[in-house]
Amino acid sequence: MLLFNSHPDNTGQFAFSFPSLAIFIYIFPRGVLEEMAVSLWKSLLQTTKSRLFLQRCVSLYNSAHGFEEEEMKKKLQQFGGGSIDLSKEDNGIGVLTLNNPKLMNAFTGTMMLELQERVTELENWKDGKGLIIHGAENTFCSGSNLNAVRAMSSPQDGMNICMFMQNTLTRLKRLPLISVALVQGKALGGGAEFTTACDFRLMTPGSEIRFVHKQMGLVPGWGGAARLVQIVGSGAALKLLSGALKVDPESAVHLGLAEETLPSSDETRSLEEAQAWLNQYTKGPAEVIQAVKKVVTAGRELQFEAALRAEKDIFGTVWGGPANLQALAQSTKHK
Repeated sequence: MLLFNSHPDNTGQFAFSFPSLAIFIYIFPRGVLEEMAVSLWKSLLQTTKSRLFLQRCVSLYNSAHGFEEEEMKKKLQQFGGGSIDLSKEDNGIGVLTLNNPKLMNAFTGTMMLELQERVTELENWKDGKGLIIHGAENTFCSGSNLNAVRAMSSPQDGMNICMFMQNTLTRLKRLPLISVALVQGKALGGGAEFTTACDFRLMTPGSEIRFVHKQMGLVPGWGGAARLVQIVGSGAALKLLSGALKVDPESAVHLGLAEETLPSSDETRSLEEAQAWLNQYTKGPAEVIQAVKKVVTAGRELQFEAALRAEKDIFGTVWGGPANLQALAQSTKHK
């Protein structure tokens, strides 16, 4: 016997129409009905979660775009040095460290590969709520290691690096974690682009963000230009890129590029201050914080109707969940 009928609604998606509740009650005992409803709900919830996860992890580029990822990985593996270190705290805050201080934390080939691995790890961090990204020894990042750039100077190599890093940084931006770039010292070129892949930027006294690409005869290629326009608008972005302007903390806050200037320029102390700042927005259960980030990402990246449907799906993953039921029991809405 059919328990419900399915038919496409006016959005092209499938809607479900249930038979008369009276018929259900007549045929099935109440306990059986409740078990069936719970089972159906769990199935739909798991399907929704799986679909949302796959949408978040999808790559911008693949072989259809001329991007051969495995071949690119082999080339990047030849240029070693530095590391991308990740620590995950019990409070749900992760700290990602760009660690190549001898070269101002410039990205080597193996660091690009490690960044991809760390992003995958963070995508699967069920207890995560926030992420702070900073550079070792009080410098954020100076972009790409010039040795790797010189060795892979063909247009095809350049395009492949571009596609590899755009894939990785887009996945970073879409993480269900509230992310902050802690800019200590200089964020230059690709390092400046990297900051735009975070939800927020905090700067320390004396630090700077500078898109120096023009001086290298280039434009941003890691997605930094597109993200910069989203953050500060096209006019300000054009000035920053065409002028290769040094953006100090005060200017960054004025432009909306940074949230604020932290009091301390000491590496350890400023990291603690960044954690305290982020804690304002990560209080609460991980599943709720992640859901908040997901609905904002959907609103930013999808057309309005699609964003509404995504919001509906995400809402369904927390409605009736442990945090929701606990809040209802405690009547905390207006406290």
